[in-house]
Amino acid sequence: MTDRRNDRPQTLVRRHPLKEGVSRAVVTPIQPSVVYASPSIDMLHAQYEGRAQGYTYAREGHPNATLLGQKIDMLEGASGGLITGSGMAAVTAAIMGILGAGDHIIGADQLYGRSLRLMHQDLARFGIATTVVDVGNPAALKAALRPETKMILLEVVSNPTLRVADMAGIIAVAKEAGVLVAVDNTFTTPIGYRPFDHGADIVIHSVTKLLAGHSDVTLGYVAARDPADTKKIYDFAVTTGLTPSPYECWLAERGLYTFPLRFDRAEANAARLADWFAGQPKIAKVLYPGRADHPDHDRAKALLKGRYGNMLSIMIDGDAAAANRMVEAMPEMAFAPTLGDVGTTLSHPPSSSHRGLTAEGRAALGITDGFFRISVGIEDVDLLIADFEAGLAAI
Repeated sequence: MTDRRNDRPQTLVRRHPLKEGVSRAVVTPIQPSVVYASPSIDMLHAQYEGRAQGYTYAREGHPNATLLGQKIDMLEGASGGLITGSGMAAVTAAIMGILGAGDHIIGADQLYGRSLRLMHQDLARFGIATTVVDVGNPAALKAALRPETKMILLEVVSNPTLRVADMAGIIAVAKEAGVLVAVDNTFTTPIGYRPFDHGADIVIHSVTKLLAGHSDVTLGYVAARDPADTKKIYDFAVTTGLTPSPYECWLAERGLYTFPLRFDRAEANAARLADWFAGQPKIAKVLYPGRADHPDHDRAKALLKGRYGNMLSIMIDGDAAAANRMVEAMPEMAFAPTLGDVGTTLSHPPSSSHRGLTAEGRAALGITDGFFRISVGIEDVDLLIADFEAGLAAI
């Protein structure tokens, strides 16, 4: 009887690695593999011990995340940056990887909404005490310090009121006290400010926003100055599965190639739009750090060196109903709680990021029912002006 087992198509049961040719791909390949085969036990040990470069399981790292992290490292003057599944995953990894029960963290009082929720509601469940302060006032930070304070988390430019932190004063107070400074650099980006150049200890990004730039990925980035802190953050992220998708890392890397061009165009549009808003009678206030009437303009000028970014906020002379009419009158404008897209997006903090606060709490931050945040994109600015003309006419 004839044995026909050898006639079976063996490629169905064995995976053969693709042999490289003499040419190379111009575009980075996407490597979706969840697992990676090692040639021996000795080599697997070498990888885990850092004596050889390689991958084992995608939750612990994969090539597309490594490459994206290295490219953002170059922008930030960092090394060993970690890519996570979202910006909030990066914030969480930085805090939970380093802090523990009994520690104390100080946050800026105008952090991104979910970061504030973490400060006000979640960290206490893990035994981490929190305080929020005005980071435009280093004396307030100094007064809030405790012996158990381990970290301060802040943004250079706040969301959504665009207040500018006194970075030099805050970092000086923190260094004197031996407290780590973690900077969420999403708004300013490395073009506007590089935290490590000024003494910060941890840099965080929501890569979802300006770095990737097309509202089609959800990713974060975190890097620490001290390799020991990097290891703690990495271990927490891997253990808790804050894993990024290879495909989204690939998309974000693609976005990085146009990031400087997009930033320049969007920033120019924002400056022009801010000046236009300032001349409109139905606008009660314009907030843009590049304008002389911004409350922190002098600080922004010294800190940001003229790179004021693409974010601006306005307050219309009207109530919640008027704000709703304005949105309805601009159907071509994306009304969405995001930022950093190639297209302009309009958000209304009272109904989105800050809806959890009382009216009094929002008022304390300067957020009225007529408050809007605008992430300016790269469109023809005259088209944007025409959209807002229609919106203001409906108030």
